[in-house]
Amino acid sequence: MTALNHRYDFALFFDVENGNPNGDPDAGNMPRLDPETGHGLVTDVCLKRKVRNFVELTKRETGNYKTGEADKYNIYVREKAILNLEHAKAYAALGIEPPKKKSAKDKSEYGETDAAKKKSAKENSKDVEAAKDWMCRNFYDVRTFGAVMSTGDYKCGQVRGPVQLAFAKSINQVVPRAITVTRMAVATEKEAEEQKGDNRTMGSKFIVPYGLYRVHGFISAPLAERTGFSEDDLNLFWSALKDMFEYDRSAARGEMASRKLFVFRHNDKLGSAHAHKLFDLVTVKKTADGPARVFSDYQIEVDRSGLPDSVELIEML
Repeated sequence: MTALNHRYDFALFFDVENGNPNGDPDAGNMPRLDPETGHGLVTDVCLKRKVRNFVELTKRETGNYKTGEADKYNIYVREKAILNLEHAKAYAALGIEPPKKKSAKDKSEYGETDAAKKKSAKENSKDVEAAKDWMCRNFYDVRTFGAVMSTGDYKCGQVRGPVQLAFAKSINQVVPRAITVTRMAVATEKEAEEQKGDNRTMGSKFIVPYGLYRVHGFISAPLAERTGFSEDDLNLFWSALKDMFEYDRSAARGEMASRKLFVFRHNDKLGSAHAHKLFDLVTVKKTADGPARVFSDYQIEVDRSGLPDSVELIEML
């Protein structure tokens, strides 16, 4: 597995048409908004979920997800997962016993000595470090995004992931709409009696008529070295960003697509230019009169003249 030798910064553009890209549970599942500007928001957690789903779906054949068989493409944070059970698998695979909780009877009259405490802490630390490394090797999302795995008896420490995403924000204001829908059925006999034979029930769903969103991301080579995030993992991540919406269709997200992906590849591990200055080279303007309704209503331009010699710009979409 080839380690990363370069820092990467990237800007992804994706759009939604007549859908809800990220519902807000604090607002009745309406599309997330910046209340002061009216711009749409999509959280980093939402986008990471789609990357995880893409990896789990496309790499399913390489491992046994039902039994938790060790495999580098397992997903740690997945639907209905019990995370502490995943920690236990690391200890079982490494043949490590979890630290025992000592009662008052286990201690001498004067309590544990400082030397004994230090020895116990050192042993526990080595076990946790070994378990953390195992989790990084066997779970794609742990070595990519990081994880807090210090819960339960089988502690696996904390991992700071090399790949970080910001919130996505729409280029212009979006105006969510509530669409009333009708269901020609009821759930219970009691509801049918109350409806007196008219089994229609009303509901609503929220949509954004159209929105073009922009999100920035960052990939650290030094952190990738710590977690084992490799060039193969990186290529899989780029594939996920380009195609994740193709595998995420639903009634609320039927028309979503990744439109443009700009990757800034630095010539060293720490980077040779500020990310925000690189992102400023990519500009967007609306070319259509009135509200935008399709991607072609926008024009995305890149000022390559301002690109430092030490940074390569790669257009992946």
